[in-house]
Amino acid sequence: METPPMSSVSQRRWIATRVSGQLSLAPTMHFPTAAGEAFAGEFSRFLYQTDGVAKPEQLFDLLSAFALNFNCPWIAYGSLTPDNKFLKPAPHDPALMQNYPDEWQERYFEMGYDRIDPIIKTSRKRVGAFRWSEVYNDASTTEDERRVFDEAATFGLRSGISVPLHGPNGNFAIMSFAQDLDRDFQNCAITYLQIAAFHFYIMVEQFANSRVKEDVADLSPREKECILWTARGKSSWEIGIVLGISVNTVNFHIKNAMRKLDTTSRTVAAIKAVNFKLIEL
Repeated sequence: METPPMSSVSQRRWIATRVSGQLSLAPTMHFPTAAGEAFAGEFSRFLYQTDGVAKPEQLFDLLSAFALNFNCPWIAYGSLTPDNKFLKPAPHDPALMQNYPDEWQERYFEMGYDRIDPIIKTSRKRVGAFRWSEVYNDASTTEDERRVFDEAATFGLRSGISVPLHGPNGNFAIMSFAQDLDRDFQNCAITYLQIAAFHFYIMVEQFANSRVKEDVADLSPREKECILWTARGKSSWEIGIVLGISVNTVNFHIKNAMRKLDTTSRTVAAIKAVNFKLIEL
């Protein structure tokens, strides 16, 4: 039996519960009173500025500015595909937003590091934020996986943390914050960045839900079939063979589904279709 999509209010309560549980696992914050008050003030300002924001891109810019308080010039947010890989960057696509150096982004996908990224593997198993150094030094991390961190460091991403974002209905994303300094993050920084990441995630999910709410029910049976096979990794040609229709017809239905799901990427459309229980893999 399918679970009905959550309302924005119930979704906020659901994730808020998860945030509360995760923060209980966070290290205790020990920092001077003046610094603590400054961080608290900046965080309050971040929350105030995000109130009423209408676009994910604006929210990302505000989070980027907040992260600079902790010497993090680079941040990355990504939803994962059904096969546990990050999407390739696409303009104005809220499923993946980042300001990492362009050269590193190109290198990452060119080398297929999305298939062996230890951050993805660790995020699947973790509940709270974690330092990249913990993963690098873990005995279970392979040399190939360590190479991802080593190469990232050559592009300026020398240390960082990642926050697993486990949402309702199986939704899953990761937020990462990176420094060009070869030093670990303080506990207070991790705690504030983790809370900010969850606030960002809640709002992005609400943006996505509000945009597709009216159109989701309008996906035709054929559009659902085409998106289902897309989610299973089939090309338009292969889908045409399976369904007995032409490639042009397949592309027509996929483009319609992409429009209704408010994305320019067929992969993102497949993710959203899974998340909204329109298809089952």
